[in-house]
Amino acid sequence: MLDGKHIILGITGGIAAYKSAMLARLLVKAGAEVQVIMTPAAKEFIAPLTLSTLTGNPVISEFFTANTGEWHSHVDLGLWADAMVIAPATASSIGKMANGIADNMLITTYLSAKAPVFVAPAMDLDMMAHPSTARNLSYLRSYGNHIIEARSGELASHLVGKGRMEEPENIVAYLEVYFSRHNDLTGKHVMITAGPTYEKIDPVRFIGNYSSGKMGYALAEEAAKRGARVTLVSGPVSTSVSHPSISVVRVESAVQMLAAATKAFADADVAILAAAVADYAPAEPSEHKIKREGNEPPEIRLVKNPDIAATLGQLKKDGQHLVGFALETDNEMANAADKLKRKNLDMIVLNSLKDEGAGFGTDTNKITIIDRDGTAVSSSLKSKKEVATDIFDHIIAKF
Repeated sequence: MLDGKHIILGITGGIAAYKSAMLARLLVKAGAEVQVIMTPAAKEFIAPLTLSTLTGNPVISEFFTANTGEWHSHVDLGLWADAMVIAPATASSIGKMANGIADNMLITTYLSAKAPVFVAPAMDLDMMAHPSTARNLSYLRSYGNHIIEARSGELASHLVGKGRMEEPENIVAYLEVYFSRHNDLTGKHVMITAGPTYEKIDPVRFIGNYSSGKMGYALAEEAAKRGARVTLVSGPVSTSVSHPSISVVRVESAVQMLAAATKAFADADVAILAAAVADYAPAEPSEHKIKREGNEPPEIRLVKNPDIAATLGQLKKDGQHLVGFALETDNEMANAADKLKRKNLDMIVLNSLKDEGAGFGTDTNKITIIDRDGTAVSSSLKSKKEVATDIFDHIIAKF
């Protein structure tokens, strides 16, 4: 699964850096192209020449090459990589990663990375057990990083406890498992709707909702990471995506979203309707700004917007899979199950505004996935990136 993959191997200044030579060798043996980035302190523990010889690529440590002034672009490296592995990751570097302290080439590249990041901590047991380390690792998890847990054993201090970097063979195995799971949409087309719709009252006012689009955008990034070609039909949001396999179609109204979603759905394998589409729109939006002075408050007659989920449910062909979302405030399970059946969905993702940290505008969500057969799987409050992973794991398992 690593054959042809581009791997950044980040090495920080800890005694476990000696294991990084074997890790680099195993990655190359598995078919990966490896680019090593070392912190200045890491060079005190292992020579760059060793790693350059093993990988066949010059080691990068500084922002500029001495004497020539050649600039090493952390942005280009972040786009090049299919994965970034930081092993060993010291307490200092973990703290910098968690708090965005970009004072060396490795941390700057981490902050620019678009690929999944794997962190293998290594430090003495007291540092490992310190509350600040636990907090920083928790931050990294919440950002979507993968933590390859340290092991217990004899440490450099000759004390025995948790803090040993995972063995290189096991780190490679971890990556193999990840890529075997996350290449499962290669060759597939996934269409996702995200964000709100704005229904014009006049040129400056609209009917809308508080959707930020974060859930739909997280789903788009996850689908692209798994190898899919993604069409993201997005209402007006400030959120953005960076993966080159994601094509964003910008829309404003429900009518526009229906047209774009219907077009993309024609050859989609999976469609996920995460947008919060306005149910109603003004029947006769004004072409001019409605003035308050000298006028009574206008009466706005509303009409129903098209039902995008029901429309796509009718158009769905054999081999296509349609996933809906339901944001409920009461009778959540019953309402979501009813929506699934009425709109011919294959699966529905339920979230409730009663759950703190779920719903519009948050970076977290708490969901229940309901299948056509009535089975339901609930999860705890997680980051929307983690929720996106859970949803696609479920889609792959079912479809």
